[in-house]
Amino acid sequence: MAQESPKNSAAEIPVTSNGQLEDSHEHSFNRDLKRSLPVGLGLSETKITSHGFDSTKEGVIEAGQFPGSSASPKSSVISPSSAAASRLAGQGCDLIIPTGGRAQQKSGPVVLADEVKNPAMEKLELVRKWSLNTYKCTRQIISEKLGRGSRTVDLELEAQIDILRDNKKKYENILKLAQTLSTQLFQMVHTQRQLGDAFADLSLKSLELHEEFGYNADTQKLLAKNGETLLGAINFFIASVNTLVNKTIEDTLLTVKQYESARIEYDAYRTDLEELNLGPRDANTLPKIEQSQQLFQVHKEKYDKMRNDVSIKLKFLEENKVKVLHNQLVLFHNAIAAYFAGNQKQLEQTLKQFHIKLKTPGADAPSWLEEQ
Repeated sequence: MAQESPKNSAAEIPVTSNGQLEDSHEHSFNRDLKRSLPVGLGLSETKITSHGFDSTKEGVIEAGQFPGSSASPKSSVISPSSAAASRLAGQGCDLIIPTGGRAQQKSGPVVLADEVKNPAMEKLELVRKWSLNTYKCTRQIISEKLGRGSRTVDLELEAQIDILRDNKKKYENILKLAQTLSTQLFQMVHTQRQLGDAFADLSLKSLELHEEFGYNADTQKLLAKNGETLLGAINFFIASVNTLVNKTIEDTLLTVKQYESARIEYDAYRTDLEELNLGPRDANTLPKIEQSQQLFQVHKEKYDKMRNDVSIKLKFLEENKVKVLHNQLVLFHNAIAAYFAGNQKQLEQTLKQFHIKLKTPGADAPSWLEEQ
């Protein structure tokens, strides 16, 4: 019975409407509380905090260090009740409990972050779309090769593309032969130069054949000089044709490849849409038909755009090809004719007409003064 008296006394403490203790029972409450506290805690070091119903803390008892004791006292903390927790949630406060065990409050509005997109899921979705598109295109290609599937054909455009590919092969053959001619002419010019030096050396050492060796030396040197001029014209012809074949025409053919890929995708999605339209129409198939119609429209617009791009590039390529080849063929003809006719002035005039500058030996390496 003696042990129940503090508990009953504490339980019968009257509280006013605003949550404060009555003054008449304050002395008896402190006496009973001192008896009920564990050894090592003094009433003078104990702070009792009691708030009203609007407070964010309820029933928190903080105990200080007992004087004269070397050991640190054990804190007695009463956690907030369920009612207080509900009021904390309603007020939008965050309750943070650190590692020390004491409850602290961090006030502030609760911010709900947007759902973070998962990069792995996005990549997986891209891979799924790519796999589906690749499957449809592969099925369309196999169907066309087996003669089961239909393909969209632009007869006029397909004929121009076939002519372009055939001309590219022929231009590549001309380019290869011109490079062979340039290599052989370079070797011949190099041999003529060496032969002219040998004749000139013998002209100085053979007094009885001085004039004969001298004539031949001058002739070989003149032929070597004209050969270098012709070699410059042929190399210019090769460079221009190489640019036309391996850059201009190749760029157009790259656009043609993109056009053919767009055509295959267009036919693949067109075939899917036709198959769905031939099947039954119900609640399950109507969304698929609508989605297939949208994809078909997207690839149709892409196909039309690529077809228009190819037509424009083929037109400009034809104009550029005629202009470039006209000038290069005139250069090649005039240079070859002047060389084999022995007309040195005409050969030099041909190079000036096309603004061709010959490279002198050692001109490629700049002097140390020019590098500064």
